[in-house]
Amino acid sequence: MRKRLSKKRILLPDPKFNDQLVTRFVNNLMLDGKKSVAFKVFYDALDIVEEKKQDEEKSALEMWKEGLSNVMPHVEVRSRRVGGATFQIPMPIRADRKISMAIKWMILYARKRNEKSMSQRLAGEILAAVKEEGAAVKKRVDVHKMADANKAFSHFRF
Repeated sequence: MRKRLSKKRILLPDPKFNDQLVTRFVNNLMLDGKKSVAFKVFYDALDIVEEKKQDEEKSALEMWKEGLSNVMPHVEVRSRRVGGATFQIPMPIRADRKISMAIKWMILYARKRNEKSMSQRLAGEILAAVKEEGAAVKKRVDVHKMADANKAFSHFRF
């Protein structure tokens, strides 16, 4: 690389749970710079999860973290040109990229659900992810299947 790497910005923890991962999630959830609205949507979603959960010993925040870890992919395919052909090569994913992919997928598929409010959609996606079902978990499974199907090309790794 020509230029030096940019410094990682330190995120402030969220006001309710004092957790940086929550702030990272809310920053991805936010639209048009409306962070307070995004926090309200997230906290309302966790309240809905608290009401609907069957597992009594886990808090809503723990269920959200478990759902997020169920959505995290471990390998992905990357394109690499070798000779004249382009191969899809399975590669392990860095820890911070795993988290960001899981966050983005969970928010994307929550937005595509058809409940009334965004907090209900997000709560539905969190509950589905905890049970290892739902669109975000399906996306992870598809990414893993693609990597598994292309493992014959893993010797081209760079």
